Amino acid sequence: MRRDIPPLAEVRRITQKKRDAWWTVLLVDPVATPLVRSTAMRTRITPNQITWGAFLLGLGSAACFALGDWKWLALGAVVYHLSFILDCMDGKIARLTGQGSVFGAWLDFVFDRIRVMVCGVALMGGQYDRTGDTLYIWLALAVVALDTLRYINSLEIFKIRHSMRKQIKSRMRAARRAQNQAELAFMEDLLRDNPSADIEQDLQRAAGEAAYDVEPAEGTGADGEAAPAAPRPQVIDLHQEFRRKFPAYLRARSFLLRHRIRAHLVSGIEFQMGVFMIGPLFDVVVPATIVSGALLLVFELAIIYKLLLSTRDFTRTIDSFEEQKVPAAA
Repeated sequence: MRRDIPPLAEVRRITQKKRDAWWTVLLVDPVATPLVRSTAMRTRITPNQITWGAFLLGLGSAACFALGDWKWLALGAVVYHLSFILDCMDGKIARLTGQGSVFGAWLDFVFDRIRVMVCGVALMGGQYDRTGDTLYIWLALAVVALDTLRYINSLEIFKIRHSMRKQIKSRMRAARRAQNQAELAFMEDLLRDNPSADIEQDLQRAAGEAAYDVEPAEGTGADGEAAPAAPRPQVIDLHQEFRRKFPAYLRARSFLLRHRIRAHLVSGIEFQMGVFMIGPLFDVVVPATIVSGALLLVFELAIIYKLLLSTRDFTRTIDSFEEQKVPAAA
């Protein structure tokens, strides 16, 4: 038995994400985190082995779904949730033991997509075989397509945001070299790291400013006198227009973050649980799939709209750098 595994409270701090899907926070982490600690203390299981276990359980749930009868559907839903708990454990084990790898991240992602595809086809195929209703064939295609859309959209939005940040940081580095300006930070990161921040102050900042300075950190020098204030980072807000249009968003987002729940309330995780847990467990496969898919699309469209507004803030930020060059050259 390993003696270097910390107490459960510390394991939570190390392994749980600062923000996650509400389904994970409420229904998975309370079970997965104690299991992660126990597994790390008593076994030598690696994250990749857990990933394989989650994948095989997912195939087991697909086999249950394919049988079509409600009892098998209910069993398949339970097995799917166990598969998802294991799927969450592999990353936690990796963070706790330092065994994470790039290949492990790839394996986890690919197995997740295969599991959704196989379970979607098995679930709808079993219902088609039982009823002969061709609607289930279209639902199988919709489940696979929506899951693919969600993750492709997520990756592309990440790439675009990364590109915008990279360009802004490049401009700021050039400006600092020329004018010795302060460091740079992004408002989104500050709000994520400090969800208990003064919301009214955040609203004022979002409504009227694209960049501002945070309070300096002061220390004491070796001679007992106050040391010079640390550089005050300039904060770039690439969601300024979105916050201005939806001022209540900050309050809702901060409330959710205080409970580790991300504002994207219906993502791929909630979509999967609606289709593969709620639908089979309560024998409402068609309504659960349609509602889950519709909610997923609504939130994906909201993210795309937020990205559109963010690109406008990005353009204004880049233009402001160009405007600053004119007085400097003069």
